[in-house]
Amino acid sequence: MSAEDLEDYESEVELQMYREYKDVCPMFRYWVETERRSYLANEVDVQVRTEGGRTWFEVELRDVWVLDMFRTNRFLPSSRIFAFKDVLVEELPEAELP
Repeated sequence: MSAEDLEDYESEVELQMYREYKDVCPMFRYWVETERRSYLANEVDVQVRTEGGRTWFEVELRDVWVLDMFRTNRFLPSSRIFAFKDVLVEELPEAELP
């Protein structure tokens, strides 16, 4: 596989991911973004944890779609995230909800 073939493949996968995102977005209430990944979810619970002078975020998501082109199954019943950097949680506007 040439570098051009790989680039074409990645571009196609990104386009498929964008289309899937546009299709599933109305099914969710929240956009959640961490340093590593982004999610759509219907329930979000963020807890700030501190131990030994370090602070991190424990995020529980329910009814989740993971924005990750390398996953074969992006729909999950739940997900638990541990993040040492910022976690962004946005409630999606009503216009984007069904």
